Formats: sequence, C-alpha cells, structure tokens
Amino acid sequence: MNPYHPYSIFPLGDSALTIDFGNIISEDINKKVLKLFHHLESIKDETIIDLVPAYSSLTVYYDVSFFYDTKKTAFESMADILEELLSTNSNTRKEKSKYFEIPVLYGRKYGMDLDYLSEKNELTPSEIIKLHTAKTYKVFMLGFLPGFTYMGEVDDRIAVARKPTPVKLFPGAVGIAGKQTGIYPFECPGGWQIIGRTPVKVFRREDKNPVLFQPGDEVKFYSITEHEFENYKARRS
Repeated sequence: MNPYHPYSIFPLGDSALTIDFGNIISEDINKKVLKLFHHLESIKDETIIDLVPAYSSLTVYYDVSFFYDTKKTAFESMADILEELLSTNSNTRKEKSKYFEIPVLYGRKYGMDLDYLSEKNELTPSEIIKLHTAKTYKVFMLGFLPGFTYMGEVDDRIAVARKPTPVKLFPGAVGIAGKQTGIYPFECPGGWQIIGRTPVKVFRREDKNPVLFQPGDEVKFYSITEHEFENYKARRS
C-alpha cells in the first residue's frame, strides 16, 4: 500500500511546485510530509534547489535549466519525477528527531495574556501552566519568521483564538493560537496569546545553523521562576 496517497501536485511560480496531502493540521499527514522531505534531502538530486515542509504539504524548488531540452515544461518534468517517486517509494528514510526541554517564565510581565486566557477558558493560571507543560509538542513546521515554530497540539482546554490585531512582542515570547503553541524568535509584531517567555534563543543569526528547532523535533516546556529566568540569561549572555 502506498503511504502517500491521496495527494495533489500544483505549480508555485515558475520554478517550484507543491505536493499537497490535504489542507488540515494532522500529525499523521505531517509524518508523510517529513518522511518525503528527509528522503528528498538524502538523495541530493541536483535538480532540487530547496525543500520547504509545512503542516500538510512539501514545496520543492527546482532548477529549471535541467529541463530546457525536454518537450514538456519544467513543472511537468519535475512533477513526473516526483509522481514516480511517490508511486514507487514506500520505504523512505526517517530522520531522527531531537528532543528539547525549554524553560518558560509564565505570567507576570512576560505572560501578558495569561489572565485573559484564564478568564476566557475558565481555568486558573496555575492550571493553564500545568496543562501547557504536561505535553510534549511536535514541531510541525517553521515559518512566518526565521526560526518561528508551529508546534502542537495543545490540550483542548487551553486552546484559544489569536488576537484580532497583532501587537509588538519580545524575543522568546511563548504563545498559543488555536491548538498551536510556538516561540517568537525575536522582537516583532504577533497575534498569538502570550502566556510566558523563554530565555532560550531559538534563533542565533551568528551561528552556522541559526535555527534551534527543525520540523519533526519534540519540545517540552517547564516552568521557571523570575530569578531562574534572569540567571539563565546572564549565564548565556
């Protein structure tokens, strides 16, 4: 049985295409996306320039010059290559994910929306923190900003709609939107409901690999005090 069906392939501009497995948030579908992503990475096909995994799709950027002498368009030629791979390859390599434990200072001056979430969902702040730290979250994808993580899924009891209007946020802001949770990598506008802040830098511009997390990684949050937060920052500054 082919693990990739059903799917569709459509063009994205003149040098990319997207393989779509369904426009939904699903851990099973995301596993398909990451399995294909790691396989295409491993074969190092020179026609492929870049690969961008998302929740339920994989975008493939390719070099159109390899298809100048074909009777088909570059999109048709690349789609044929991927169609063949999708129809025949059922044992792609699985990349080993990494596991991270991330400290968070919840509430106080950094969890600006914790009280709102408490009132909205009829839970105490302590109950929200307990529920948020109880699960191990999967990094489904990166996007919006370099290093911004889309993780899930949070417990239904702490799911909440995003803000109607984005506000200015600080680096390391930990938020919830719908059933997703994530970390803002640097100061920027954002619309997620912020419940805390981590002192961990999830994006380091100066590093060779500036992004801390990758799709498929696992993240577990734990609560720290303000003293621990300040000491953590001082040790790594």
